[in-house]
Amino acid sequence: MADPLPVSMPLRTATLGGRKPVRFDLRPDAAQRGALARLLGISAIPALRLQGEVRLLGRSELVLEAHLDATVIQPCVISLAPVTTKIGVPVLRRYLRDYALPAEDEAEMPEDDTSEPLPDSIDPGAVMTEALALALPDYPRAPGAVCGEVAVAPPGAMPLGEAGLKPFAGLANLTKRLSGGSNGGGGDTGP
Repeated sequence: MADPLPVSMPLRTATLGGRKPVRFDLRPDAAQRGALARLLGISAIPALRLQGEVRLLGRSELVLEAHLDATVIQPCVISLAPVTTKIGVPVLRRYLRDYALPAEDEAEMPEDDTSEPLPDSIDPGAVMTEALALALPDYPRAPGAVCGEVAVAPPGAMPLGEAGLKPFAGLANLTKRLSGGSNGGGGDTGP
């Protein structure tokens, strides 16, 4: 069984069928934010809030609509210096009673990736965790961090630099040498 999420607030779907939306405002405490940062593999989450509502739409659809605001700290991908990022994203999930899962082993992703089957309970805490994970920068970079060039070669060999990795760099150099040292003939002048 998987470990419980650091922030959880399950709402039973059977109780969400009224006319009034169920509003929520999740603001995890420092311990919950710390556990969530460890779960997501980041340094820290100084601020986190998911505010929104779950409402019935028609007879067979529940909609969770919210806004996620967060401040996260991640290590820079180049220098490992801490990088602070502010996140503000809308969150939308649609839970459908008549959602049909694909029957094939392999299927294309639907265009609408906000829809999923209606579960027994909807957990805004789980939605917050997922939305935050998706909103995190993939490659946080500290201001001024520059990726340098690394040149490695076995002993006695010249390192292959960035210019040598370009597919037409060698051809351009060869063309220059041949046109400059061939007496205009372009070929081997021989004896």
